[in-house]
Amino acid sequence: MNDATPTNQTPKIQIRGLRKVFGDKVILDGVDLDVGNGESVLVIGGSGSGKSVLLKCILGLLHPDSGSILVDGQEVVGLYGSALEEVRAKFGMLFQNAALFDSLPVWENVAFGLIQGKGMNREDAKIVALEKLASVGLNEDVAELSPAELSGGMRKRVGLARAIASNPEIIFFDEPTTGLDPIMGDVIDRLIVSCVRELGASTLSITHDMASARRISDRIAMLYKGKIIWSGPTKSIDNSGNPYVEQFINGNSEGPIQMQVRSL
Repeated sequence: MNDATPTNQTPKIQIRGLRKVFGDKVILDGVDLDVGNGESVLVIGGSGSGKSVLLKCILGLLHPDSGSILVDGQEVVGLYGSALEEVRAKFGMLFQNAALFDSLPVWENVAFGLIQGKGMNREDAKIVALEKLASVGLNEDVAELSPAELSGGMRKRVGLARAIASNPEIIFFDEPTTGLDPIMGDVIDRLIVSCVRELGASTLSITHDMASARRISDRIAMLYKGKIIWSGPTKSIDNSGNPYVEQFINGNSEGPIQMQVRSL
């Protein structure tokens, strides 16, 4: 089942026929996916299914072998240099492990893109950083700490503050609750929903955590063997009628998805 645009508006992101191959391994094999304006779309799929490759292709970090990626109606496949950077300026990203710079204090991590990417002076950038830290529930005392002094949940909050620092139009969330206990995972998800709603941003997320997926998304798509095999409203995923989706969301070892396990 291919994805469909949920409204008549031009999608914020429109992907058609996306294909990416590494050697003889096909990772993406004709992916079709839309992300509407202000919509939160989440992609699920097993490890190695191509979820991270999909995000990297959209950002221009990897170049697809074929297919189209439109951002606000502009083709980004084949863009380089300043033209690509102009498109990337629309994006923010929360990385899987926060990916903070250990050599910089928290506030500089949050302000990094503002200073290095947008040329904002340090004083103004720090003011913005403190505002964004406050929006994720962290006070000024945290701003001067080093990342090594933070708990896992605090690191995620700092990563979220950095992702929203430039008021992006689109935010990517890469496994936002990985490594967190269920309670802190719920806290982070609620912060994500709140921050995204305040910005009015469109989001594309990837995760294995189905509890998180249900909390932060409007729509879910499943990637399997390089294709989107199902997509629909988050509220309908428990009644997808797709055996692959049912096996994945219920975590069953038996089903059409066969895991390669080496016998001891």
